[in-house]
Amino acid sequence: MFKTIIFKLFLFLWFVAWAPLLVIGLISKRLEQKFILADAWGVLFLARIIVGIKYEIHYPLLDDENGIPFKHNINQRLDGRAIIAAKHMSMLEVAILVTHVPNAFFIIKRELLWIPIYGWAFKRIGLIGVNRKRGATNMNTLAEKVTENIMKGMTLIIFPEGTRVAPNQKVKLKRGLLFLANYLKLPIMPVGMDTGLYWPKRGKMRSGTTHVYFEHELPSSASLDEISEAINRHSC
Repeated sequence: MFKTIIFKLFLFLWFVAWAPLLVIGLISKRLEQKFILADAWGVLFLARIIVGIKYEIHYPLLDDENGIPFKHNINQRLDGRAIIAAKHMSMLEVAILVTHVPNAFFIIKRELLWIPIYGWAFKRIGLIGVNRKRGATNMNTLAEKVTENIMKGMTLIIFPEGTRVAPNQKVKLKRGLLFLANYLKLPIMPVGMDTGLYWPKRGKMRSGTTHVYFEHELPSSASLDEISEAINRHSC
């Protein structure tokens, strides 16, 4: 537990130290993206040197025997993009995905955009906030905002569970993912992981190597059950 306390203290100080740079970054989206990226790399660095958390990323293969890289299916758009639907267990996978998926953006609770400095930075780089307390989200409006980012060359990462989940916990996926996939005519790339074993939602962190698995793409017509099975295939 001692390492967990020390890590969270240093993480807090790290975020405070980066705040002035994020204010400067507001003058340019590209500059702000670089600052956010460096900030995320710092989170991974602190997790490794203080707690001992490493990570490995696994990508799908077409043929495990000869190692041919997976080829995109016919549902993929010509710009080569897909919606990444990821398991959500902690801040760890957020940092991993941000640092390994170029030009990524998320759909988040709008309250996170109200956080001084960091919220401003999130909005500047294209994160989209939704109001969950007012019931159903206006999906058409949301889809239009997502489309704007996609057309600018950005990649949507969505956590279809809607919240962080504990190890061995499964929750029903939100249907908004299916609406966006069909609206955008984009395939879905599920991402599973076991990050919750090392950086849980609450409690003690522990050292070890966490694994992140990019699964084979699913068509935009895939069911929630198919997506859920994919993101939970390697999860704890």
